[in-house]
Amino acid sequence: MKSSFPLRLALAIALILSAAFVPRAQAADKLRLGIQATGSFGWELAVARAYGLDKAADLDLETTELATTEAGKIALIGGGADIILSDWLWTARERGLGNKLLFYPHSTALGAVMAKDPSAFKKPADFIGKKLGVAGGPLDKSWLMLQAWAQLQGVDLKTQSTLVFGAPPLLAEKFAQGELDAVLEFWTFSARLEASGFARAVDMAEVERDLGAEGPVIVTGYVFSDSFAEKNAPALARFFAMMARAKKLLAEDDAAFAKAAPKIAAATGASDEAALALVRRYYRQGIPTRPLAADEADAATIYAILARVGGEKLVGSAPTLDPGVFYDPAEFQPKK
Repeated sequence: MKSSFPLRLALAIALILSAAFVPRAQAADKLRLGIQATGSFGWELAVARAYGLDKAADLDLETTELATTEAGKIALIGGGADIILSDWLWTARERGLGNKLLFYPHSTALGAVMAKDPSAFKKPADFIGKKLGVAGGPLDKSWLMLQAWAQLQGVDLKTQSTLVFGAPPLLAEKFAQGELDAVLEFWTFSARLEASGFARAVDMAEVERDLGAEGPVIVTGYVFSDSFAEKNAPALARFFAMMARAKKLLAEDDAAFAKAAPKIAAATGASDEAALALVRRYYRQGIPTRPLAADEADAATIYAILARVGGEKLVGSAPTLDPGVFYDPAEFQPKK
């Protein structure tokens, strides 16, 4: 299979490969990573360690497994972690509050509205009077985008549908048992449901395009502080290169995927081959392939829509995306 990685990732991979041959007079750079036990970050790190990519990158990775994404945010803000995985929306809000955080793309993987009969939920009007499960909470990005998409056609999902918010695994179970007409799920649980015979009625990637995005919008990214980037730019470059290589292995190498499969199965419940193949397919589709400028432009487009739908409770006092949110290694200027 030919790689679809953009030039920036190809160059990053070259950095990590060359690093293996550089004499090391000092100890490896230590990075403290806060990872959610069930997330794809953990899968990638498992592959990186299995193939010695951390050693080749001269990195000492200290990982702390966290139960929730909120715990990761607390760890980063409180100084308990150097890098976590989160989204640019939260990163932008924190910058507005004075916490100078930066974001570097990790994945575009996004879920879908799942239904038993996908033809019954193709347009916003189809949701009127139906019971819809929503993974996450009222301020989840996918839910806000789905609302905005419906509003374009005059439908208010908050008042014209019966909503059930909850954790992804619980909603997947309720939906499978017939307690919900449809469910807006995270991508891993969408894959699991698809393997069980359900279908993607509304793909959130299509919703993004309907809302004005030019391509797949970055969903998650590595988040770290401005001050950390100033002091650790070379280590960050090697870290990103290492993660890019791990992603490539996980997506394209069967042996590498097999090493992470137990973690993936435990995280998603996708234990059979068909379900794991779907998770892998959507994981592969979520690997960023566009220039950073394109990622940032689409994020700004979606941010403006989310700010309108979610209001100040979601984005604080910033109606537009702070252009300093996305970390560009080539452009970042450390403070004097």
